[in-house]
Amino acid sequence: MIPVSPVKRADIDVPVLIVGGGGAGLTCSMLLSQLGIETLLVSALPTTSILPKAHVLNQRTMEILDDVGIAEAIYAKSTPAENMSAMGWYAGFAGADPEMGRLIAKLETWGGGYTNVNWIQASPCRSANLPQIRLEPIMKARADALNPGGVRFHHELTRLEQDDEGVLAWVLNSDTGSEYTVRARYLLGCDGGRTIPRLVGIAHEGLGVIAQTATAHISADLSKLAKDPDVLIRWIWCPAIGEMAVLVPMGPDHWGPDSEEWVFHVTYRGEGPKDLTDDQIEQTMRLALGIPDLPMKVHKVTRWALEGVLASKFRAGRVFLVGDAAHRHPPTGGLGLTSGIQDAHNLCWKLAAVLKGEAEKALLDTYEAERRPVDARNIQRSMENSMAHMEAGAAFGLNPAASAEENWAQFRRILSGRPDDAGFRSGALRAIRRLSMEANELNVEYGYRYQSAAIVPDGSSLPEAIDDIRLYEPSTFPGSPLPHAWLDDEAGNRLPIKDLVKPGRFLLIAGERGEPWCSAALALAAEHGLPIDAVRIGHIDGDLFDPRLAWAQFRGISDKGAVLVRPDRVVSWRHSGAAADPQGVLGEALRRVLAHRVVPTDASAAEQTPAE
Repeated sequence: MIPVSPVKRADIDVPVLIVGGGGAGLTCSMLLSQLGIETLLVSALPTTSILPKAHVLNQRTMEILDDVGIAEAIYAKSTPAENMSAMGWYAGFAGADPEMGRLIAKLETWGGGYTNVNWIQASPCRSANLPQIRLEPIMKARADALNPGGVRFHHELTRLEQDDEGVLAWVLNSDTGSEYTVRARYLLGCDGGRTIPRLVGIAHEGLGVIAQTATAHISADLSKLAKDPDVLIRWIWCPAIGEMAVLVPMGPDHWGPDSEEWVFHVTYRGEGPKDLTDDQIEQTMRLALGIPDLPMKVHKVTRWALEGVLASKFRAGRVFLVGDAAHRHPPTGGLGLTSGIQDAHNLCWKLAAVLKGEAEKALLDTYEAERRPVDARNIQRSMENSMAHMEAGAAFGLNPAASAEENWAQFRRILSGRPDDAGFRSGALRAIRRLSMEANELNVEYGYRYQSAAIVPDGSSLPEAIDDIRLYEPSTFPGSPLPHAWLDDEAGNRLPIKDLVKPGRFLLIAGERGEPWCSAALALAAEHGLPIDAVRIGHIDGDLFDPRLAWAQFRGISDKGAVLVRPDRVVSWRHSGAAADPQGVLGEALRRVLAHRVVPTDASAAEQTPAE
């Protein structure tokens, strides 16, 4: 621990300092504001993202963004469901050859535009697609509204020190050139790893850079060339350059083939595009797509590394790493931004509980224990997706050292119908089918299970997954996300079960004959000042009703049992049936989850257990 230098007084004193104003930092700001925790967010950048960057927002991420009140605004600007239900693979894009632009294969993605029953069953929120250049302004506006004056862009953290009581940070206002100090109880490093990991001595590990990518963000009318309005991501076999390229619509006002803006990616083996000028990359794009003279505006050309790295630890004293500061992924599968938003969701309720005196500091140790294994798996899946695309290019016979004619000759083997080409065709199509996992990895997005001191095992065994990547099987096994179900109240109003979990509050869900569990939860809440709500759910009896038996199918308890759900909608404990001492059993579970914060009610004992 680096001791804080003696400073007369910090200019600003705040419970939580957030460093970084991207998706992870803005999510932390919104969540903590909603939980009643004062924060200051500083970002070295002058504005939110000027690049499209990440764009796919999976269902669990959309649930979190719904929690902070921006899901509807995102859906309003997002790709319509019917325009993001497939990925397509094409033989080139445009050109004189009659085969150019021919569809090779098409695969369903992200639940087929929220029509796949597994995806409908998983969540009341469908996946969305909105590039960060348009997502982050929505997030920042909401963060500003929830915390006026507490979100500062073009303010750069230059130095930090910490002791056992907090963190002292020096911040440069790049607009005025003046510097000020901030004293905080905790600091959240959400800066993409630019500064904070180095300042606190946290290294990253993993495979590192596996390839280099060039991206062009353009405006162009491709409506007469881009077929298949249901396709979001076009993987284009480019014989002229011997590489696979990617073309993705970016809206903003129209989608599908009518999109006004697009991003083009090409990944290079070897040294990559670092020595290429912007003009050279534009010419490569035009050559690859066969559009040498098409009018277009190039907004920005960027070069970036395809890498997969994970921080050796997510915490150093009172500093936590969140999002890209803790893990960086290839974009394949859309797991990078979504992982960062889910990191924030896991950490923020814990910080709030500690700062409010509802939990002990040990609860914060569970952030790394829970999120690091999930993020590691997400990196692995992103890397596997990227490697699978490279293998698909090889299966198509693409060779960057070959001429366009030689690459075309290889491709025509897929279409020839000759018996001696049957194996080649089969191998190419198999490579594409394998790629279906990239946008059909629901069990990666939802099927994780946390293991930490904040999860109480119930002694049951976890059944083996039918498909560890693609098929999500909802469950209340401790550590799992709360399964989705639509519920009715007595008036017939329908709501998703997720909406029962209020910000910063636990939810005890009992079976229809689980009144003792509900009484125990309310008694513990009253005696110890704990944020706990309780409800009975059943098909015929209860406080709320399960009209489709969706909750009954996955609840994993009897009509006398109970499930305890954390504020991040993760099941922390369950009891299959009744108990002789429900208050004692539930109190012990809460004691473990909150790191021994359930204390005796007499004042002297409470004084001996000071809040953080």
